Amino acid sequence: MSAIQPNVQQPVSEEMELVRRAKRGDDSAFEELVRRYDRNVFRIAQHITQNREDAEDVVQDAFLKAYGNLAQFQEQSKFYTWLVRIAVNEALMRLRRRRPERMVSLDEEVKTEDDSLPREVADWSPNPEQMYNQAELRDILTRTIQGLPPGFRTVFVLRDVEGLSTEETAQALELSIPAVKSRLLRARLQLRERLSRFFQKRASGNGDDKSGENGDDKSGGNGDDKISGDGNQ
Repeated sequence: MSAIQPNVQQPVSEEMELVRRAKRGDDSAFEELVRRYDRNVFRIAQHITQNREDAEDVVQDAFLKAYGNLAQFQEQSKFYTWLVRIAVNEALMRLRRRRPERMVSLDEEVKTEDDSLPREVADWSPNPEQMYNQAELRDILTRTIQGLPPGFRTVFVLRDVEGLSTEETAQALELSIPAVKSRLLRARLQLRERLSRFFQKRASGNGDDKSGENGDDKSGGNGDDKISGDGNQ
């Protein structure tokens, strides 16, 4: 007779314990979840909507929807991943209302031959001799991210800014893993090309680069995708 295997339960994460307490009616537990994630959700929403007021509304609506649908959360993913999915949907709906003439979608596959690039676009570590340039570089990066098409921008923000894994990003956006990798590759290519132009102009003595303010990049913002290439408001 084979031995009976003991039923070993995995330890419950602190996040999941808060979720379960909130499901039982503990509002203080949900308030703690809000405190943990409201800034992250706001950053994501602002990157997508590029509007502070819209981003604030997205944060409020996302948490309200999460609270109202907490019983439907199946605990098969992290709560934060589920929350991000709600927030991204809310942000995209606001984009559609602002720009009804354009289709903003995350559903269409973007095929590329190579899904791999180094995750680091550049080394952002502080350098005392280059603090001014660092601040300027952050501004260039921010404007460049804003110039990405919404679908690429959202994937880049979740994966490379917020630090979600490829699998978590795919869950949050309800995309396949290859689609996430394709969008991330395209976003990184655009960023690398625009930052390269910035450094070339810097080396030649002209630092007035405007590469993040327009959509003239040719590496991925063309019309082969349903996602709008115009990321500026």
